[in-house]
Amino acid sequence: MASIKDVAAEAGVSVATVSRVLNSHPSVSEEARTRVLAAVEALGYRPNAVARSLRTAQTRTLGLVISDVLNPYFTELARFVEEEARALGYSVIIGNADERPDLQDHHIRTLIDRRIDGLLVSPADGGSPLMRDVALGGTPMVFVDRWIPGIDVPVVRADGTGAVKDLVAHLHGLGHRRLAIIAGPAATTTGNERVEAFRAALRGLGLALPDAYIGQGDFQAASGRRATERFLALADPPEVVFAADNLMALGALDAIRARGLRVPDDIALAAFDDIPWFVHTDPPITAIAQPTADLARAAVRALADLIEGRSPQSVTLPARLVVRRSSGGAATNQRSDR
Repeated sequence: MASIKDVAAEAGVSVATVSRVLNSHPSVSEEARTRVLAAVEALGYRPNAVARSLRTAQTRTLGLVISDVLNPYFTELARFVEEEARALGYSVIIGNADERPDLQDHHIRTLIDRRIDGLLVSPADGGSPLMRDVALGGTPMVFVDRWIPGIDVPVVRADGTGAVKDLVAHLHGLGHRRLAIIAGPAATTTGNERVEAFRAALRGLGLALPDAYIGQGDFQAASGRRATERFLALADPPEVVFAADNLMALGALDAIRARGLRVPDDIALAAFDDIPWFVHTDPPITAIAQPTADLARAAVRALADLIEGRSPQSVTLPARLVVRRSSGGAATNQRSDR
């Protein structure tokens, strides 16, 4: 098995430089970092977790980096993460990426400097080099909700494919044929996954998803408003707008009301990510509910297993459709994470 000295020799750098790279220290040059990571890959080097634990005392602290603390879904997720971590004897430090990869990486470096025992991350994009460095460096890490393909860490997420299919079938059953989607960022796994699930569900019913019915959003309310304004300006506007997260759905609702239109009489509305106050909007909003509490608990337990030297598996839980008046159907008015 390769040692850290072997990696240093292969990369042509000192052992100290290898250690700094593996611990995501910002003082290392990009050229040295690239050589060290190439050597790690070539030699199949993995840090010795036992030796690492002897060098660093546990702090009983976890880091949680979420995509947007103003998004009610992530606020709930953070609450349940903190609750489960406390039950297991850990404290949690939270960093808000605000959907910015640079801010996400800043929080990760800061948390590692504070010697947290492990990281829970919902990535703000799909290609952070730092995240790969952290995984290779041996810091226990779990992705929650979103993930980065190619980075070998446990992923705890919800699968919304079946719920999206149920939503499209529900809307189709109400007579709707022109369905539009406000997509999340293409750089995120959830952004891509929800669009593809929507497209596949439409295809299964013999319906197309024209480019004009795909609005590009960024998981923020303003982008939902802009996309919906564009939909409503079309010569043949959609009968339904499906927003790929809750904030974009609220932006869509604002745009519809600004046109003097009524939901669902003039246009139907649905969202991914149910939140408690969707029942209090007028009308209450049909949504796909993720099991937020169960996701948070599973993620914390997986991270605790990693910290304690076990090898947890990734976890995928089903999301489900909650029908309310915004789509025009009979309401079920229930949530799945309580």
